[in-house]
Amino acid sequence: MNVTGGLDARRRRDTIDRLASERFDVLVVGGGVTGAGAALDAASRGLRVALVEGRDLASGTSSRSSKLIHGGLRYLEQLDFKLVREALKERDLLVSRLAPHLVKPVTFLYPLHHKVVERPYVGAGLTLYDTLEGVRRPMPRHRHLSAQAARRLVPGLRADDLTGGMIYYDAQVDDARFTLTLARTAAAHGAAVATRATVTGLLRGEDGERVVGARVRDAEDGREVEVTADAVVVCAGVWTDPLNDSAEVRPGFTVRMSKGVHVMVPAAAIDSTTGMILRTEKSVLFIIPWGGERWIVGTTDTDWTGDRAEPGATGEDVDYILGHANTVLTRPLTRDDVVGVYSGLRPLVAADADSPTTKLSREHVVDSPAPGLTSIAGGKFTTYRIMARDVVDAALDGFEVPESVTDRLPLIGADGLPAIRAGVGRLAEDHDLDTAVVERLVSRYGNLAAQVLELIDGDASLAEPLLAGRPWLKAEIVYAVTHEGALHLEDVLARRTRMLIEAYGDAREAAVPAASIMAGLLGWDDERVRREVAEVIGLVEVDEAAVAAASATPVLPEAPPASAQPGVAERVRKRVQGGRAGRLKEAD
Repeated sequence: MNVTGGLDARRRRDTIDRLASERFDVLVVGGGVTGAGAALDAASRGLRVALVEGRDLASGTSSRSSKLIHGGLRYLEQLDFKLVREALKERDLLVSRLAPHLVKPVTFLYPLHHKVVERPYVGAGLTLYDTLEGVRRPMPRHRHLSAQAARRLVPGLRADDLTGGMIYYDAQVDDARFTLTLARTAAAHGAAVATRATVTGLLRGEDGERVVGARVRDAEDGREVEVTADAVVVCAGVWTDPLNDSAEVRPGFTVRMSKGVHVMVPAAAIDSTTGMILRTEKSVLFIIPWGGERWIVGTTDTDWTGDRAEPGATGEDVDYILGHANTVLTRPLTRDDVVGVYSGLRPLVAADADSPTTKLSREHVVDSPAPGLTSIAGGKFTTYRIMARDVVDAALDGFEVPESVTDRLPLIGADGLPAIRAGVGRLAEDHDLDTAVVERLVSRYGNLAAQVLELIDGDASLAEPLLAGRPWLKAEIVYAVTHEGALHLEDVLARRTRMLIEAYGDAREAAVPAASIMAGLLGWDDERVRREVAEVIGLVEVDEAAVAAASATPVLPEAPPASAQPGVAERVRKRVQGGRAGRLKEAD
């Protein structure tokens, strides 16, 4: 077993050869969090597994989420207790056992604005949220705050209609790095993982019915290979319908796309020591601390029928996000505060084409539309492991295989983490680096930070920052290629370092030096470097244009009279009439 789970982009041809020459038990199509999770689930059962992804790992939805691992507090209002309980269990597993180097606790303030009804209503929901988590819990319980206490935590919170607040706990994650780590853990257990490998068709058995593999085209050189497998598992997210159409299969569901946009603003733009969650007329808005230097603010939830690969943000999207944030902030956010923006598509299982996307269930659906073929859609990032287990179980129904073990399998980088954190000072001395630099590497890579430090030991120049005054090291660019499978500049800047979403100005400045490092490893000529840089600059310009199209100081449209607004009291009254509030009270 390759215990490090290395994905060396320089040896990618060997992986393609392996796809063409071996017969696999399971072929997973799709390299998002569900696909990577399915590959790990199957490989850790002792099966021969291949994973193919048409672009980069986590290049779609799985790198463009709210970066939260959470129970879904808002799903309590939909009475989806099963989903919340399941998600909370998975959150706690990730924080405490499976990936503590990647999934970390974060606090949220829920500001209160109504004196009579809101506190008991929200308090009942948060009590239920805590209760569903269970007795053994790595997270503290929620707390009630006065208005003064809430403003001490968030000095930038408007006080004019503030009546108090609630503090509760969830967790956050670098979604792209998490997905990459899943794939690397699968590789450590023997899986063949190939990116830029597009499925062009399914292979059928002699009976013409059973699916026995797929035709795969290498997007890098055009080579086509046939990958054979006993079971094909499709985890393609928003690409599920096009793939099914091209393969002429008809599963029992379709996938509806909902666009979610987030913006990044500097830490100094919001005076707060905690994240916040705000109600909107459609759902909720999160203000999430990110890496000590940024706030993530979002998200939107709108139907999308355009380009699946790059669902662009618009000025209206940015206005919506900033306008809702400004309802509670003393210092309004403006478009000049925005240093990054990203948008992704949620793959929602569509049961009724006329239903608003916010009312569609986030639970997943597994379907077997043809012998040997199993598909999954829906779900949420937090419950990826359950989704992966369920789709592998369905795909292997009738085969004698061990049960899933992923609830007891830490991801690579997690082992020995407390000792590594305690030894950061010694590591810094041993490698002649600042303690803060090593702390950051451990927070990103866990025990695999030792591999990055080995690169620096071999070439001291790799300890230099890629950009002066910014945290990314040259060694991380090398590591992205040699251990994390990065084939393109976008792979590094968008998903390995995240600077393309965290600060597009940094991404613009880093494009040439990062491409130069990659060129030396991957044999790029000057023309290839120019193309790679131009592609990244084009992505930066699209994001900049979206922000430029936003209002100078976004505000919400003028609200209707109070009597016309369905406030909290009215929502509670309706729930009482429908019997919902009674059930919430019983659960409390």
